[in-house]
Amino acid sequence: MRVLVALVVATLFVAALGYSNAIAEPVVRRAFVGMPDWSDATPPLRIALLSDLHVAGPDMPPQRLAAIVAQVNAQRPDMVLLAGDFVSDKRVATRRYSADEAVAPLGKLAARYGVTAVLGNHDHWRDADAFRRALPAVGVLVLDNQVARRGPLLVAGSDDDFTGHSDVPRLTAAVASARGPVIALSHSPDITPELPESVRLVFAGHTHCGQIRLPWIGAVATMSRHGERYACGLVRDGNRTVIVSAGLGTSLLPLRFGTPPDFWIVTIGPEARQAR
Repeated sequence: MRVLVALVVATLFVAALGYSNAIAEPVVRRAFVGMPDWSDATPPLRIALLSDLHVAGPDMPPQRLAAIVAQVNAQRPDMVLLAGDFVSDKRVATRRYSADEAVAPLGKLAARYGVTAVLGNHDHWRDADAFRRALPAVGVLVLDNQVARRGPLLVAGSDDDFTGHSDVPRLTAAVASARGPVIALSHSPDITPELPESVRLVFAGHTHCGQIRLPWIGAVATMSRHGERYACGLVRDGNRTVIVSAGLGTSLLPLRFGTPPDFWIVTIGPEARQAR
């Protein structure tokens, strides 16, 4: 009996710790990335990357997302990128939110070059068209394998690769006819090796950095066909830089170990500055 009680207590403790980690204040991660075609006359640009919001009870109600939006605005980004998965139908969700309810707090994001988004696998599994309506209604531009100019940058936005909705040839053709620095936004980082060489910076999420990452074992799962290659954080991939966020919410279970929620503030400027 004592062994059973000890196991129950230990299980509850671990669950409470994992939940506490999941609802912790996001870590703000920072990086500078030099772009080879960035003019010295163009001021550096601050980009906020948010991914995997997974709005659902108990860990990410819209009220918590609204508080995170205020934290992002306090960083004064010039541009905000949203890398998909706006909702979650996790196994122990205490409440599911509609697309309109989930994205409503995003209407408060403030950036002079706007807010740009792509969809993720959970958005497709729920109702992709509902998000294609809800996001523009709060001022967010949704890219479906399209390129859009946002200030001095061109943003190439890929639809979700995990559910088979990406179209890299179409995106590549659009990039080929574009002029100026190009960055890519994708829910999953898995399309990175397929992108044209002119895309020197990729923003993504999806992996949650594993969500549960254990000592000596590593990530329980990355949900990436490239394994750990693009699993987490800032990755130097040849001449390309890939930024993969751990995300803000959770999927399947509202637990995190070794992978705190985060969002990124990435400053883009001349490549010569990065060399220094």
